[in-house]
Amino acid sequence: MDYATLKALKPSEFTEAADGYQSVSAMADHAYGSAEGQITARLRTGLSGAAVNEALVQLRGLAQNFHYTQVECGLAATSLNALAASFTEAKRKLDAAVSDAEAQKFSVGADGSVSYPPGGTEKDGKLPDGGTVTGSAKGKPSGNVIDPTKDANDLSAALERQAANIHPNPNFGKAVEIANRIAQAVAEATEADTQWAPRLRKLKADDDLTVSDSDWADVQADTGEVRAGAKDYLDHIKPPPPKGSDPKANADWWKGLSPDEQSAYLSLNGAQVGAMDGLPSVVRDEANRTVLAEKHGEFQLRLNAIPPQPQKYVPSGRDYPAVVLNPAWSEWDKKYAKDKEFLDKNLKGMNAIQDRFNATGKEGLPEAYLLGFDTGGGGRAIVANGNPDSADHTAVFVPGTYTDITKSEDYIHHMSELWKETHAKAPGQDVSTITWIGYDAPQSIVPEAMKKHYAETAAPDLNRFMQGLENLQGGDEKSHTTIIGHSYGSTVLGAASNAGDLRADDMIAVGSPGMLVEHAKDLDAGEGHVWSQAASTLDDQVPLGGKVAGLGGPTDWWEDMLPFGTVWGSNVPSDEAFGANIMANDADSHTDYWRDHSLSIENQANVVAGRYDKVQRG
Repeated sequence: MDYATLKALKPSEFTEAADGYQSVSAMADHAYGSAEGQITARLRTGLSGAAVNEALVQLRGLAQNFHYTQVECGLAATSLNALAASFTEAKRKLDAAVSDAEAQKFSVGADGSVSYPPGGTEKDGKLPDGGTVTGSAKGKPSGNVIDPTKDANDLSAALERQAANIHPNPNFGKAVEIANRIAQAVAEATEADTQWAPRLRKLKADDDLTVSDSDWADVQADTGEVRAGAKDYLDHIKPPPPKGSDPKANADWWKGLSPDEQSAYLSLNGAQVGAMDGLPSVVRDEANRTVLAEKHGEFQLRLNAIPPQPQKYVPSGRDYPAVVLNPAWSEWDKKYAKDKEFLDKNLKGMNAIQDRFNATGKEGLPEAYLLGFDTGGGGRAIVANGNPDSADHTAVFVPGTYTDITKSEDYIHHMSELWKETHAKAPGQDVSTITWIGYDAPQSIVPEAMKKHYAETAAPDLNRFMQGLENLQGGDEKSHTTIIGHSYGSTVLGAASNAGDLRADDMIAVGSPGMLVEHAKDLDAGEGHVWSQAASTLDDQVPLGGKVAGLGGPTDWWEDMLPFGTVWGSNVPSDEAFGANIMANDADSHTDYWRDHSLSIENQANVVAGRYDKVQRG
C-alpha cells in the first residue's frame, strides 16, 4: 500500500463485495434449510424404499455443503466489512490531511511528500526558501501492551518539533505535520492490508464436494483468526448485555443491530449468540448449528488422533500360565483415557442431535431448532420440535438425575413422541416440544440427588429461558405453555418457581422426588394446573426416596442431623395431600413414562394441548 493506491482506493468496493458474499451466504442458508427440512419432509410423505433412503442421504450431504458455504461466505463478508472499515478510517485521515494541505496552499506529491512555499521573515530581502518534506508514521501502543517503538517515536516527535521551532520558514513545521499524517494513514492502510490479505486467502474450500470433519475444524480456526482481526470492527458495534441478562434486554440489543452487525456477531460469536435467551429461535438455531458442526469436526479429529487402546493384560512370559498388567496399557490409560471418554460422550450427544435434524418429516415430525449447545460441564443441548416462537402450544421438558449430553437421544425421542401425540390432539394449531438439557444435573442418587442445590443453581437459567420464550411468543396469552419435570427435573421446576416467576400455564411432575414446596398452591402455575404422574412404589421408588431426602418442602433445623436430611411425611406431588391433579399412567419403571403410544404420554399430551377434560385421572 502506498499513497497513490490509498488515494485512489474506494472502500465501497469492499463493502459491495461483502454484500455479495452475504447474499450468497443467505441463499446458501435458505437452500440448507430447504434441503435438510422442507424437501426431506416432502420426500418422506407417502414415499419409502431404497431409492428414497439413498435420496435422503444425498440430500443430507447437499445440505452440509450449503451449510458450509453459508458459514464460510459469512466469514468472508465479515472480513471484507472489517477490512473496509479499516480502509475507510485510513482514507478519511488521508483525505483530511490532503484537504489541510490544499488549504495551506501546499502541494502533495505522487509519493505523499508535501511541498511548501517560501515564507517567514525576509532576510537580506529574501524570504526563507520553500521545500519538500516526507512524513514518517508513528507506532501506536495497543491497550496495555508495551510498544517497543514508543520511546523512539517520542524522541522523533520531539526532534521534529524542535526542528520546526528553529526553522526560519514557519511553513516547514506545518508541512511536516501534514506529511506525517499522510504517512500514518498509509501505514494504517498497509497494516490492514497485510493483516487481512492472508486471512481472506485462507477462506478457501477444498476442491471436492464433501464437507469433512477437517473442513469444519478449519472453519473453527478461520473464525478464531477473523475474530481476532476484526476486534476493532466489533468494538464499534454496541456490545451485548452481560451473560445472564434479562431476555428482553438481549432481544432489544439484537433488534438494535444493523443486518451487517447481526451477521458479524453470528459469524464470529456463534456460541455467545446461540446461548442468549430472548433472541429469535431461528437466530439461535443458526448460531448453534454452526457451533455444533465446528465442535463435531474438532472432537472427531481429536478422537481420530488417539492411538488404539493396547491390550490391558498380557502373558507374563514365565514358564507357568499367568498374565500381568500391560505397561503400554497403563501408559495409554494415563495419557488418553480421560480425553477419549470426554470426546466419546460429546460426540454421542452431537450425533443424537444431528439424527433429530435428519428425522425431519419422519412420521410428520416438524423441523428441529437447536436453541442451546455447549460441551462444558456435562454438556448442554436444547432442542425444539417445531418453532416455539409461533407455537399455540409449547411444552418444555426438564430431565433429572444422570442427565448430560449423552442422554440427548432418549430425551429428544421423548419430546418427539410427545409432539406427535399433542399434534394429533390440536389439529390446525402449531405445537412445539422442547428438550431442555440446560443444567448440570446430579450424577448420583446418593448423595447428589438427595441435595437441592443442583436445582437451585439451575433455576435462574430455566426462568430466563421460559421468560425468553414468552417474550418471543408475544406475551403470556399467546401460547399455552406446559413445563414437564421428570424425577429431579421436577425439583428444578420447584426451585425455579421459588426463585421467581416461572412462566408456565401448567406444570407436570413425573416420578417426582419433591418440588421443594409442601403444596401445589405454592407453585406459580396454581393448584388447578399442577399435574402429577407416578407409577406404583414397586415400579418407581423415586417419590419415596424424595420423601426420605426431604425434597418435598421446607424443613426444620434438625433436618441436617438425620441421614441425608430425612423428613418423613414431606409432601411430594404424587401424595394426595400435595394437591396436584393425579394423572393415570401405565409406566412400569421410573423411565417408562414416554413409551410410544402409552397412556402416560397420551395424558401428558392432553395437558399440553389444553384438553383437560380428556385427561384420565389416577
